[in-house]
Amino acid sequence: MHNTPEKVFLADCPTRLAVEIITEKWAVIVLFALSLEPQRPSKLAELIGGISRKVLTQTLRRLQAYGLVERHAYAEAPPRVEYSLTALGSTLVEPIKVLTDWARDNGEAIVDFQEKKQPWSR
Repeated sequence: MHNTPEKVFLADCPTRLAVEIITEKWAVIVLFALSLEPQRPSKLAELIGGISRKVLTQTLRRLQAYGLVERHAYAEAPPRVEYSLTALGSTLVEPIKVLTDWARDNGEAIVDFQEKKQPWSR
């Protein structure tokens, strides 16, 4: 069943839930990092930068709970855990690439606009 345009963002709409999941502050960044290869949490934190271990863990658990990320625990000494994208999570790679390309192409313009609009914020 497809959502009609006027109902796509109603409170109980699956489309709205999907948008809310991927627009959480760190979700797209974590998903992008996992699109490169499976990652250990410490490597993810290092790769992303600026994310606390607690927030990273919460983000990974949330993405896992919605079927976008899977956790692999290896029975080794010391124990090792890696996260990777699920098949569903992999469907986000192309949209995230498009968004990343847009951000790369337009990020400087946004910064320039903010600096012109708010010269006191430098």
